[in-house]
Amino acid sequence: MPDLPASDIFDKRVSFGLLAKSPFTDSPEALQKALSGIKSVGETALYDGIAAALDHLKLGNREKKVLILLTDGGDNASRHSLSQIIDMAKQSSAIIYAIGIFDEMDGDQNPNVLKRLAKETGGQAFFPELSKEIPAISEGIARDIRNQYTLAYVPPTADKAGSYRAIEVKAGAPGHGRLSVRTRAGYTVPSVSPPTAVRVIGHDIHN
Repeated sequence: MPDLPASDIFDKRVSFGLLAKSPFTDSPEALQKALSGIKSVGETALYDGIAAALDHLKLGNREKKVLILLTDGGDNASRHSLSQIIDMAKQSSAIIYAIGIFDEMDGDQNPNVLKRLAKETGGQAFFPELSKEIPAISEGIARDIRNQYTLAYVPPTADKAGSYRAIEVKAGAPGHGRLSVRTRAGYTVPSVSPPTAVRVIGHDIHN
């Protein structure tokens, strides 16, 4: 089982469910205990929570990094802006999956934020109608993570470090025609000398 990150909890402030000495764990019991201690009240600092989570993932020693959001996409208390979070997501190697949980009486919900974060990082956004659908969605995300693969290539030209390059991956197979592939929307050029192999996490969706 891969290491799983400490719970990133956000209301009007951001905190972590696991102790600082254990930023990640492969123990379902430890995660369940951390999640059961969540007490979310007051305003919502979603963007600050995402920023903290993306920084936290840098502490991990596993190549694959994934962030799963369970939220309505609304934010009314963050110091970070949405544009800043999108930039951080683009620069991160993390894949973001989002599960939208909505309250019809809440005017702050913003599913478009979840769709955009998922699209920019090669993840997916899900919008279940009933809470009982969430376990199956979570299992589907786990399968998706296990079935990812990495493509690497060296860009033909060297761009300025920090610049953003959009990418498009096309795939096909004999007898199947063009395949649908889900990847990151692009990448930020690293601050190292070329040639640099750019790696892109991809998923086969269907043929």
